[in-house]
Amino acid sequence: MKVLVVGGGIAGLSAVLSLHAMGIEAVVVDSVTEMRPLGVGINLLPHATAELIELGLGEQLATTAIPTAEVVHFDRWGNEIWRELRGMAAGHRWPQYSVHRGELQDMLLRSVRERLGPSAVRTGLRFVSATQNEDGVHSIFHDRVRDTTVEFDSGVLIGADGLHSAVRAGLYPHEPEPSWNGIRMWRGTTMARPFGSGATMIFGGSNHAAKFVAYPISQAARQRGRALINWVAEVRLPKIGDAVASWDHRGRLEDVLPHYDGWELAGLDVGSVIAGSERILEYPMVDRDPVPRWTFGRITLMGDAAHPMYPVGSNGGSQAILDARALAIALADAADPAAGLAAYEAARLAPANETVLANRDIPMDRILRLVAERAPRGFDRIEDVVTPDELRVIGDGYRRTSSAL
Repeated sequence: MKVLVVGGGIAGLSAVLSLHAMGIEAVVVDSVTEMRPLGVGINLLPHATAELIELGLGEQLATTAIPTAEVVHFDRWGNEIWRELRGMAAGHRWPQYSVHRGELQDMLLRSVRERLGPSAVRTGLRFVSATQNEDGVHSIFHDRVRDTTVEFDSGVLIGADGLHSAVRAGLYPHEPEPSWNGIRMWRGTTMARPFGSGATMIFGGSNHAAKFVAYPISQAARQRGRALINWVAEVRLPKIGDAVASWDHRGRLEDVLPHYDGWELAGLDVGSVIAGSERILEYPMVDRDPVPRWTFGRITLMGDAAHPMYPVGSNGGSQAILDARALAIALADAADPAAGLAAYEAARLAPANETVLANRDIPMDRILRLVAERAPRGFDRIEDVVTPDELRVIGDGYRRTSSAL
């Protein structure tokens, strides 16, 4: 059996590595002409970290990423609302890692090329269509460099090509565009002095108006006594024009900075952190409605192609990695490819779809909004603003969005 994976992001590269570890031949193709590390920071929950360690990437992760130790919520004025331990500090067997998405993708890409050879990654090929029979899948691609048609025959086709998946579009040709929830996100990275414990993730404000998230993502910077801070600014806005759902879409400082005038969280001057970023990316918070199936015979979906979700609870990259490992194990254990893909779907579809829906209902943000309404100018003691039961909703919400792991 030969597996063809469309999409060279975290999902696709994790899948190829996992398949190789199971003794299954795999090739990954991507429409970009050059595989470049893109994006900013992401988080890997402990269960996803465990899968990467199983693939032999533990040492590389440890020397690259920050093992997140705690998360702390503040109001817009910098008053602490709630905190909770994370990763191994919370008793998990594996770390929760914060890492630059580009560095993680590059780590996976280098591992694929080292273990499978350079021919295992092919670029500049845009997926066009696929047909299948009982013997395999015939796929057609457009070679963007040579402007020619390229054809592949494989035993299995995996769509790991993200939110705008061409493979998914072939399976669901009448599906509407991704749905936007009214929140625009600006993201960037800024080199600054460490804050908190040096492994702290902070949240300020709420999605009712404006929210700010920051956490360090570079072990190399930490060793130099600095922090490469990944920041995310989330602002609820009326729809103005078209929201461009591309992880590489440039944003403008003047659009985001006014929303955070005077904010200071955990000793961080939020405006300075935003202004200190060399490049700002803008992205609408979008997802897609869950679909009833990913697998059609010898073709299936994974990662954002299968279950695009709001970036809540550190789930996007984590779910993709869990998909990859489950897919490889199911194919290795199955009597035939179609049965393997069916087993993969049976294991992953329900929990992933549940996470998509859980991420739409953000109970912790309801409490953060409640704090803002009851104490619009800040507070001295959080106990005077919300009850212990109301605070407990924040932790319960995190556990709900991560329970499918």
